[in-house]
Amino acid sequence: MSTEETIAALDRGDVRVAEKVDGDWRVNEDAKAAILDYFRLRKVEPIEVGPYEYVDKIPLKHDYAEAGVRVVPPATARYGSYLSPGVVMMPSYVNIGAWVGPNTMIDTWATVGSCAQIGADVHLAGGVGVGGVLEPVQARPVIVEDGAFIGSRCILTEGVLIGERAVLAPNVSLTGSVPVIDVTGPEPVEHRGYVPPYSVVVPGTRPKEFPAGTFQIGCALIIGRRSARTDMKTSLNDVLREYAIGA
Repeated sequence: MSTEETIAALDRGDVRVAEKVDGDWRVNEDAKAAILDYFRLRKVEPIEVGPYEYVDKIPLKHDYAEAGVRVVPPATARYGSYLSPGVVMMPSYVNIGAWVGPNTMIDTWATVGSCAQIGADVHLAGGVGVGGVLEPVQARPVIVEDGAFIGSRCILTEGVLIGERAVLAPNVSLTGSVPVIDVTGPEPVEHRGYVPPYSVVVPGTRPKEFPAGTFQIGCALIIGRRSARTDMKTSLNDVLREYAIGA
């Protein structure tokens, strides 16, 4: 496919930047390369939307009603991103190459970066920052699997993978190198760039030695597993109360 055809296919959801195949996420390098080419081909031009004026290379998405998507002003999604039926965009932003699954809520001031893959029935709470991963083309984007709840002001970057139905408490900040430590057993189990399915995760710190002394550095702690009786109608506070974290 040509660059234009690939971007159009991304916009329709016919092509994805990454997909789960036989249990593993695989990156579509050709799709990512097409996005980079599209930026080079496009020229900056004014875009007028009612009282709003933008100056950008990438057009905005259209036909939300036909797609079954609710978009609250001034939410913005770029052409080349895909929003599934039932998605709700509060004033928020979705970048090119992103894929958002059915019935997912993108809450106020949340951002979904370029190429990020967000599953079905996900809640990205207010101010969540999902980073974009365009280069290198073989790099995995940030992935949030089905049913996950990402609490307010969480930050997910550098190709972090959040397993299905995981719950992240507010202010969890994850990169490819931030330790995610399971403290539910007799010994800590450490992950990097990955939160296992059904995990309940809170911000944490751990000591690290430096020449100037011992200081605390950020990490994330897995404090439990989301129970089968906890569904998407249950609030984040209810989940955290199970582990004596919520108010």
